Order: sequence, then structure tokens, then C-alpha cells
Amino acid sequence: MKRKLSATLLTGALLLVTQAFAHHSLAATYLDKEVKLEGKILDLLLRNPHSFLQIEAPDENGVMQRWSLEWRSSGQLGAQGIKRDTLKVGDEVIVTINPSRTAGDHRGALKTLHRKSDGFGWGNNPGETIE
Repeated sequence: MKRKLSATLLTGALLLVTQAFAHHSLAATYLDKEVKLEGKILDLLLRNPHSFLQIEAPDENGVMQRWSLEWRSSGQLGAQGIKRDTLKVGDEVIVTINPSRTAGDHRGALKTLHRKSDGFGWGNNPGETIE
């Protein structure tokens, strides 16, 4: 019985450690510089622990790319007024991001968003970080 209990506790501890490592540090993934992109929304994935906004925008060479922008959790965004119908496929947006540390990766952490059609906006307060 002791052996079975020890094995169960060990398995539970390993699962907790695995989950802790699965949630990555944004500072380790993205650069501490801002890049501005103008493009069209392709998809919005509201999920936990991070949501993703997919946009099509030109890269530094002017070539259109699909960008995957990591955002807050669906719960945090909901509390800030971002719902599934707030942003639509095809909306033209201007965003600022912290780009990926991997060159040519076309990923980033979303810092600010501005929809061109009506001026809707979302953005971090100065000094605020995305968790």
C-alpha cells in the first residue's frame, strides 16, 4: 500500500512540474523591442493560458506573411471587453508587438491593437507585462 501511495504521489508531483515548465516566459521568447505592423485579421483564437491573433502583414522586406501574435488569456481579455465577436476576420488593424527572438519567425507578443475602421483600440498600460 505504501508503495502504491508513493508511486501516486511521485506521478502527481511530476505532472505538476511538467505543467510549470510548459508555461514559458514571454521575456525568454520575445525581444524587448517594439515593431509596428499593419495588416488584416485572419483568425482570433481565444484560449488559456494565452490567446493568439493571426494577421497577414508585410515583413521587413515587404513580403506578406502570416503573423502569430500571442495575447492574454481568454478570461483576461473578456474582462477587458475582448469577446469572440469583437474582432472579425478581414478587419484592418495596426498592432505593436515584441517580436520573436528567432529571426524570421513571424511571431510576437501583442502590445497594442488599433482597428482602422472605427478607432477601436486595446493596449497595455506603461510598465504592464503580459502574463
